[in-house]
Amino acid sequence: MSGNGDFTKKCQTFFETNFDIKKALLTTSCTDALEMAAILLDIKEGDEIIMPSFTFVSTANAFVLRGGKIIFADSQPEHPNIDETKLEALITPKTKALVVVHYAGMACHMDTIMKIANAHNLFVVEDAAQAIDSYYKNRPLGSIGHLAAFSFHETKNIIYGEGGLLAINDDRFSERAEIIWEKGTNRSAFFRGEVDKYGWVDIGSSFLPSEITAAFLWAQLETLSAIQKQRKSIWNWYYDGLKPLEEKGLIKLPTIPENATNNAHMFYLVFNTNEDRTACLNYLKEKEINAVFHYLSLHNSSFYQDKHDGRDLPFSDKYSETLLRLPFYFELSLKQVDYVIEAIKKAVG
Repeated sequence: MSGNGDFTKKCQTFFETNFDIKKALLTTSCTDALEMAAILLDIKEGDEIIMPSFTFVSTANAFVLRGGKIIFADSQPEHPNIDETKLEALITPKTKALVVVHYAGMACHMDTIMKIANAHNLFVVEDAAQAIDSYYKNRPLGSIGHLAAFSFHETKNIIYGEGGLLAINDDRFSERAEIIWEKGTNRSAFFRGEVDKYGWVDIGSSFLPSEITAAFLWAQLETLSAIQKQRKSIWNWYYDGLKPLEEKGLIKLPTIPENATNNAHMFYLVFNTNEDRTACLNYLKEKEINAVFHYLSLHNSSFYQDKHDGRDLPFSDKYSETLLRLPFYFELSLKQVDYVIEAIKKAVG
């Protein structure tokens, strides 16, 4: 089945109604949503885009494809999110956008970020890939920046293959977003009877997903509250079980930033050293526990290291070297969580 049918509209309306998004468009991936954002912002060769180095490659790649130059910012000392206190020093006359990533579904300091953006006439894109049903000062993440991108990849709270969604919160982008989404045509306007024929009017691509995958997503959106309740139960079980190790100074548990909520997207540990993490990871593998480290700092990547301006980003590197993600999914039983907890206690003890 092709896209943009009844289930697509149901899913989009759900996000608009429940998460205060002005216009939502389903996409085949979060990467596609980010690429649409880069097109909508008219990113050109030499435009500078500030974003965290501790993020997935799609966050940067979407803007590099349009010719943008990525200016990487460091993470916060206490959380992998972007350090908003370091942003203004990175802004130049070439800066066009700030891209913030709500790591583990927990909000960046959006008031400060939006204030900086407004003062310098910059656009803000929220990479909300991990942030469905999470809030900053009671405002849904993905509804604050000019644009936002969500992910429904298999690792996320709700899933449909590689799916994603573009959130448009600035009316200036609404009409063009539909055109880009529909291969550069005004096909959507034609079906609404707004034009008597449709044709090629802009650049774009086939960003919309099929109705089959939209239906798969809709079934989960209908039970989102139950999914979230279960995930939060798992998250809290991990936290309570591992708290004694933090109290002994052996690990650091996730911190929830001020004015942010926890949508239980993931559970991670931060170790004191890379050696400590490696030892724990190896032990967990022996016990057939699939724990993994997360992002490698993009400013150190083989593709971008010679394009980076040479600044040290110590906290981004710290999380690259010491953060460990634990198994986390809806069907995970508390008995299995206990098994993981006991293995970690033995590994670090």
